[in-house]
Amino acid sequence: MREAGVTVVTVGVFSWARLEPRPGERDFGWLDRVLDLLHAGGIGVFLATPTASPPPWLGHRWPETLPVDEAGHRLLYGARNQFCPSAPVYRERALALVRDLADRYAAHPALAAWHVGNELGPTCHCDATAGHFRRWLRDRYGSLDALNDAWGTAFWSQRYGDWEEVLPPRLAPYVRNPAQRLDFRRFTSDALLEHYLAERAVLRRLAPGVPVTTNFISLSPQVDQWTWAGEEDLVSVDLYPDPEDPGAPAAGALGCDAARSLGGGRPWALMEQAPSAVNWRRRNLAKRPGQMRLWSLQAVARGADAVCFFQWRASRAGAEKFHSGMLPHAGADTRVHREVRALGADLARLGTLAGSRVDARVAILLDWQSWWAVELEAHPRQDLALLDLVAAWYRPLWEAGIAADLAHPAGDLSGYDLVLAPNLYLAGAATAASLEAYVHAGGHLAVGFFSGVVDECDRVHAGGCPGPLRPLLGLRVEEFLPLAGGETLRCASDRLGAFTGSLWAEHVRAEGAEVIATVSGGDLDGLPVVLRNFHGDGSAWYVGTRPDEPGLDALLREVCAGAGVRPAVAGLPPGVEAVRRGDVLFLLNHGERPVDVALEGPCVDLLSGARLDGAVALARFGAAALRPR
Repeated sequence: MREAGVTVVTVGVFSWARLEPRPGERDFGWLDRVLDLLHAGGIGVFLATPTASPPPWLGHRWPETLPVDEAGHRLLYGARNQFCPSAPVYRERALALVRDLADRYAAHPALAAWHVGNELGPTCHCDATAGHFRRWLRDRYGSLDALNDAWGTAFWSQRYGDWEEVLPPRLAPYVRNPAQRLDFRRFTSDALLEHYLAERAVLRRLAPGVPVTTNFISLSPQVDQWTWAGEEDLVSVDLYPDPEDPGAPAAGALGCDAARSLGGGRPWALMEQAPSAVNWRRRNLAKRPGQMRLWSLQAVARGADAVCFFQWRASRAGAEKFHSGMLPHAGADTRVHREVRALGADLARLGTLAGSRVDARVAILLDWQSWWAVELEAHPRQDLALLDLVAAWYRPLWEAGIAADLAHPAGDLSGYDLVLAPNLYLAGAATAASLEAYVHAGGHLAVGFFSGVVDECDRVHAGGCPGPLRPLLGLRVEEFLPLAGGETLRCASDRLGAFTGSLWAEHVRAEGAEVIATVSGGDLDGLPVVLRNFHGDGSAWYVGTRPDEPGLDALLREVCAGAGVRPAVAGLPPGVEAVRRGDVLFLLNHGERPVDVALEGPCVDLLSGARLDGAVALARFGAAALRPR
């Protein structure tokens, strides 16, 4: 590890059965030795609480701690995540182990941070969960009348007359109440957060001042990461782009930007990535030579102060034995391990960047609750995937070298020149007020289709879409017209040129907005498809379809130009990513061929030590970290 430049490791994530081999017993000797060895080697520890994967004895003796699926089947032990976060026995046994762990290691010199659980997100539909859900609903609504109103239970004779009748959304003969399902997603996120906070309280009491984190699956719908991030001292994520996906570089950049944004711009930790192949995809392709280094440097460029991997030594047994390790099954004399060592040297050269930030002038709105709601069933089309829409709007920014944050739609947006909302299906009064104030004060906004449809309870706004955003956008949507697979809209625009739209169409009526593009031909001929409305000192655009790549590129170029947004480097070669962190410009070549990138002035490459002027040559999968001189 020293030779590879390792400075911090996570220890103990899945060790509950080792630490507590039988109920109430403790075996800390092996962990004492590991932490002592790491400290002697100059390596710090993110010490994990092992509560994400209970031992078999817990489920065997207390089956009520095991999760129940929506069909009423109790899931058994033998994998991981086999716990119900609402089960009192689970909470009791987990916190007892956390107390003993913290009591033993709070003063250990290797301890750098606490790592609570792992990718927390299990869902349970058991009776204990039902009771917890009812308590949560009482706190949210106060009365059954308010709950019935929020859930629209007059429909299909679903009205509740007693709190005990209220259940989690278990399997039912037909479409279940969408408001109930949305609230259950909120509840599940809060129930897991409640347990995280209980563990954190123990850790802070016994080890005050030691940072606490938990690792998110990057851009996962499991929990509301905005709510959780506010309770972490350090945001950490697990990021696994697919080497077989040509869109992986942009997807990885989006995941990095999300992690940075969740922490309010503070540096973050890449807690997990793969040195090479993973084990869960249909085809688990190894990373190509240079890709692991390139994608690791991408995380640093976009704000990471820690670049870690799962796992150090590849496991010889178990479900992840074909998941790559920094030290592979074949040993140290391997390509992967040599690249790991080279990366360690690179990261040491970039040490002066620690603590610095990425300045983004563009924000992309992402609301987990709207994400949950828009992907519920019984919608005009059943295959809307929010993250696909976000990625489509993010890609042109990434290709142009324009940094973007993710932001909550009801948050403070005043620091951004441009705000993009690929979809805001759920938009209540707080979101509308935030966006109206932002645009009125001079901000520039662009909103995608099927937005402003419902309120916080998934009730459709009367008067037509985009509901409370209608005055801001200056239009009204009369009808949703989802397109069939392979069906496209031909769209014409003097400003944007001709383009096609897919996936979605709408019958839009301008109510003060300027029509920028219209449908050309067919039943919708002449109807607006892209509109712009001036409001206060700013402007708001609306896009009523999914434009093809050239069309979306042209649209976002126009919107960025109007907002005064400029790229980090003009005229980037295809496949080259550019992002500034502090005073350092990162250039990352994701392309198959070497390229030259023109420079604005003399600089030094922190990675190679070369002094450059005029241009920098980037090899295939090459990178440069340029500081002016």
